[in-house]
Amino acid sequence: MKSTVETLSPTRVRLAIEVPFVELEPSLRKAYREIAQQITIPGFRKGKAPSAVIDQRVGRGTVLNEAVQEAIPQNILAAVREHEVKTLGRPEVEITEFNDGEALRFTAEMDVRPQLTLPDPSTIEVTVDELQIDESEIDEQVNGLRERFATLKTVERPARDGDYVQIDLAATVDGEEVPGGSATNISHEVGSGQLLPGLDEVLVGLAAGAATSFTTQLVGGDFAGRDADVSVTVRTVKEKQLPELDDAFAQMASEFDTLDELRGDLRQRIERVKRLEQIYAARDKALDQLVEAAEVPAPDGVVREEVEHRKQAMTDQLERIGASWEDYLSSEEKTEADVDTELTEAAGKAVKIQLLLDTLADAEDVQVSDDEFGHEIVQRAQRAGMAPQQYYDQLVRAGTAGAVFGDVRRSKALSLVMERITIKDTTGDPVSMDAIKEATEAEHEQAHEH
Repeated sequence: MKSTVETLSPTRVRLAIEVPFVELEPSLRKAYREIAQQITIPGFRKGKAPSAVIDQRVGRGTVLNEAVQEAIPQNILAAVREHEVKTLGRPEVEITEFNDGEALRFTAEMDVRPQLTLPDPSTIEVTVDELQIDESEIDEQVNGLRERFATLKTVERPARDGDYVQIDLAATVDGEEVPGGSATNISHEVGSGQLLPGLDEVLVGLAAGAATSFTTQLVGGDFAGRDADVSVTVRTVKEKQLPELDDAFAQMASEFDTLDELRGDLRQRIERVKRLEQIYAARDKALDQLVEAAEVPAPDGVVREEVEHRKQAMTDQLERIGASWEDYLSSEEKTEADVDTELTEAAGKAVKIQLLLDTLADAEDVQVSDDEFGHEIVQRAQRAGMAPQQYYDQLVRAGTAGAVFGDVRRSKALSLVMERITIKDTTGDPVSMDAIKEATEAEHEQAHEH
């Protein structure tokens, strides 16, 4: 095999490859064997038909084509190694010349990792929001806990917003009962908007035993889009009662003995979340600066593949919840072109960051140990609800184990960046990575406890 490489752009090359016919012989013999296994020829056992008979039956051209399709990837791989090309994405192949008995000539265009000049991460300085905790944020957490421990008490008065009512419903269209349109003894929070449009408005002011009716538009079933008359009868009205805010509440709702201790713990949790928000903001700003300083280009082919991947993931997610692209576009008030533009922008940014971190990992000789890789597999398997070995086997079958390895390596390179950059808040005070690491570890411990 002979090959040359031509640089088309900082992110794309074209390999021109010539393979002498004699080097195609192994692929040709393999093609004959595989075709012989696939066809039945009278007078010959399966897989034992000679080449001349196969040529007569399926055509020499078919065999040559199969041999070439097998030989092309092998020779691309050899040329890539010879020229030390760092490939990205799938190659675009064009056969320029091939005749029986003569050399195979073809080209393979592919995206490649660009040569980047990396700035020193220690020269990067980013500013994040000052860490502030307002008492109202703690109050909000406490009120959330009170809501969880609220009780319902039957009251002899008309319903108000926030009350819980037990109701009977019956819907008709032009006097005809709607299939599935009747229900008895439903529990409903007045003002929540969880049931039919218009229901909450008529419930306010109704006491137990009272009945009324209202008109609403049906959204599903045989009468979808039609107005229905709905009668509603109130069985009971219950008032939500929140527990008193005292030490007894703290003991009931948490492991703490006093309300002050509970509020102190909630303050620490809020602080940990905000410290994590600081590090995420610092990470994003630092990467933006590094990508801009290194002038990282985004290979078009890789970005297109990433857009296709993201779009397919969105389609799969929509299918899982029984929705369509049209539903999604309508709810978001966007066109498909809008979504494509957003996805292309996001994918381009993600690809640039990957290229930057890969280059940094090479420059710093970042290694990934078996334990680190195994830990990532275990984490991903847990999120997927699978056994680690089963998850790993699935990755190998899909050919994506290398991508996971690359993610771990990039993550380690990113950690190096975060250790070296300078982070300050809006007051000019330095933000300590140690405090953020403690916050991260505390979050992990809490997650394991739950």
